[in-house]
Formats: sequence, C-alpha cells, structure tokens
Amino acid sequence: MTTPDGFGRGTGISGAPGGLSTATTLPGRGAATPPNPLPEALAHAAGGGRYWLPAQADRRPTPTAAPTAAPTGCFDVEAVRRDFPQLHREVNGRPLVWLDNGATTLKPRQVVEAVGEHYASGTSNVHRGAHALAKQATQIYEEGRAEAAKVLGAPDPDEIVFVRGTTEAVNLVAQTWGRANLGVGDEILVSAAEHHSNLVPWQLIAKERRARIVPVPLLPDGQLDQDAYRDLLGFRTKLVALTHASNVLGTVPPVAEMTALAHRYGAKVLVDGAQAVAHFPVDVTALDADFYAFSGHKVFGPTGIGALYGKRELLEAMPPWQGGGNMIDSVSFDETSYAPVPHRLEAGTGHIGGVAGLRAALRYLSGLDRRAATAHEEQLTAYATAALRTVPGLRLIGEAPGKIGVLTFLLAGTDPIALAGALDQQGIAIRAGHHCAQPALAAYGLQAAARASLALYNTVQDVDSLVAALQGIQAEAAAS
Repeated sequence: MTTPDGFGRGTGISGAPGGLSTATTLPGRGAATPPNPLPEALAHAAGGGRYWLPAQADRRPTPTAAPTAAPTGCFDVEAVRRDFPQLHREVNGRPLVWLDNGATTLKPRQVVEAVGEHYASGTSNVHRGAHALAKQATQIYEEGRAEAAKVLGAPDPDEIVFVRGTTEAVNLVAQTWGRANLGVGDEILVSAAEHHSNLVPWQLIAKERRARIVPVPLLPDGQLDQDAYRDLLGFRTKLVALTHASNVLGTVPPVAEMTALAHRYGAKVLVDGAQAVAHFPVDVTALDADFYAFSGHKVFGPTGIGALYGKRELLEAMPPWQGGGNMIDSVSFDETSYAPVPHRLEAGTGHIGGVAGLRAALRYLSGLDRRAATAHEEQLTAYATAALRTVPGLRLIGEAPGKIGVLTFLLAGTDPIALAGALDQQGIAIRAGHHCAQPALAAYGLQAAARASLALYNTVQDVDSLVAALQGIQAEAAAS
C-alpha cells in the first residue's frame, strides 16, 4: 500500500504481530555533537539572511550520530521502549500501558536531556546576542528549523515558521493569509473529520470576511467522500482545510490527489499533520501542500512548540500577525519595516527550550528505520482491530483502509468517561470524550466515545492488556 505522499507503508515486516520485535535502527547513543560556532559577523548579502544567522550554505543541520545498527527492515520495539522513561513507571499499582498517543506522545530520554541541558547550561536568548551562549543557542534553534524542514521534505528551512503547535499554525494562516485573501461569498472547504483546531479558526475568519464554510462529508467507514469533494469544489473555493490523519477516526485521506484537484480551481490547501508526522514519512513537496502544520508533542517532543510549513511565495506575501521584537528590520515612529520570512511571522522570544527538545525529537525519529516503524504500527493496528472485535458489545468507529492506529469505540452498557476511569484503575491510559472532533462523531450520531491510540513504542502486550481489561469490565457490567 502507498500513502498519499507516495511512501510505501506495508513493507519490511513479515510474520505475526507478536513477532515484531527483532532488530532495529536507533538514534546514536554516543556523546552529542557539539554545536558549530557561528561566524563572528555575517553580512546580509552573504547568505540572504540576517546578521546573526550563518550563510545559507552553512545552515544544514549537524549530522545525527550513526545508528547503533544498520537498517534491517525490522523493528525492535523493546529497544525503543528502553528510551522512554515513562513507559517504566506504575499507575495505580500496575505497569503503565500508554494508549493515549493521539492526545500526546511520551518523550525519549534524548528529548528530556536536550531540554534539561538547555536550561542547565545553555540558557540564552537567540539571534541578537554576540556572546558565546547566544551563538550556541542560535545554532541549536536554527538547526531545529532545518530538522523540521528535513522531516517534512521542505526544500528551504526558511519555509518553516515556529509556532506553539498546530492550533497556532492554523490561526496564523487564517489571520494573515485568510484576512488578506478571503472575501464575501468565498468558500472554505473543511472535511468533517477535522479537529476543532482546523475548523474553528476558519469559522472565525469566515464570519469576519463574510465567507462560507463548506463541509466535506464522511462515508460510513470514515473515508472522506471523494465524489462529494469533487462536486463541492468550484471557483469560489479559496482554501481546503484537510487533515493528513484523523485524530478520532484514524483516516488517512488521499491528500496529494485532493490537493491537485483544489489547485485546478486556484484554491490553496492547508494540511493538519498533527497526527501524521509521528506515524509515517511526510513529503510536503510530493503532496504539493501550500501549508502544513504539526505539533512537537505529538511527535515525541515538548509541548508548546510546533512548526508551520508554507510555500515561500505565500509566506512572503502574508502580512505580520503579531508585532514586536525579532520580526522587524527597522523601527521608527514614522515607519516600520519587517524582517524577511520566517522571522517576520515569529514576533518576540520563541520557545527556545522547546526547539531544543523538538530538534532532539526529530533527530530521534529520523534515526529510526521509518519504514520498519510504520510497518510495525500497521501490523499492530491490524492486530488491535481484530482483538477488539472479540470483546462482546464493542463497536469500532471508523474503519477506513490504511488508517493509522486510532481505535475509537463504544462498549455497550458503559459510559465512555466511566470506561476510561475503570481502565485507569488498571494502569491503562486511553482518552474519552468528543476528542475535539465533534462533527466527526456527530456523523455517527455520537457525542462521545472512548479512544485507544497507538505509537511506535506500543506492543502486542499493550493491546492484550486493553482487551483483557475490556472483557473483564463488560463481564462485570453484564453480571450486574
């Protein structure tokens, strides 16, 4: 099978899901490569940037340390689990089974150490300082930008804008590009599978600009209705807001094909990649996305940091969203001129410690055999789907082909919130509620559901623990 971005997602693993743990490619365990010092002074003309940044040719990320083993096409999940300290704690006297990855992923020790090192020995502001710590922090900060570009397949690090997360990224585009380009009667197509973060910002700007929100409906299995999408597109369509992977259904739409159709009508496409980047390789160039956003905490990094990719010509045409330091070139009472992108869209002091952690998280992810990790998740998702079907009275919501490991369900006779609480007593963490995707649940006549969501460090044993607990809860409910 091939993902919408053209990467194979079903190769490299053979045998039953229980035999997934064989070999791996892991990030290097040796000492971290020290940051390269910045040049003492850099002219604008030398690299097309600002005085505190190295020349364009020198802005490549420092190479990651060599993996401990060559890629084999197999995935040693137990070796990966050793890197995640929180997986080795107890909750309510039971070993933690973390199945709430759709809400946030756990952090490997490499990320914890990177954030701690920044605050313990590398604290400084970035860009403007001439001292050694400012140079070191700036190097790490801009390497984080380059790592984000690398993970997304973006051709230029300057097409990456740091934000607090996907929510802020979508709001930034809505309040800048949207305010400048939307008018009366223009249409914004938003899929019914969207997280509220890729719907509410468009509602706000649509109301201000007197544009219209047009929903793209779902099919019963959770796929987006492609026939309806084609019919809804038109010359009034200015933007399509589209998830790359649904947080409540797991659906992975054909983003590249949907983007190509939107472009025929001159519409732009913003892709919410919050649930995608951690699960399979992404290439924004292959997708031809105009904007692509993701959150650090969904990809094993810190909270409060994320990235927005935008095509350079779009970012350069967007007016500033917030004013302040860092986003200016010169300021006087008569006139202010703005910095080039991406800095024009990054007012104030950024989340420097968050970028240090994001850099570490993206390097960790890149150091893994991504194809093997994705195949591991695919097989585990198939195993979990089959195993959950054995639970009496359990109803799965969303079974689109090629979905990621998001398993949303109802258990007859139990309230989803109460069910999550009962599982917590057994050390099993899932999510319950509307999952910030009320229109998606409403398509199934629901207001709330339970959700178990998988990541690359989850195992067959985690799934078996969930299934056994659900069977026990259902048996108790039936007996009462």
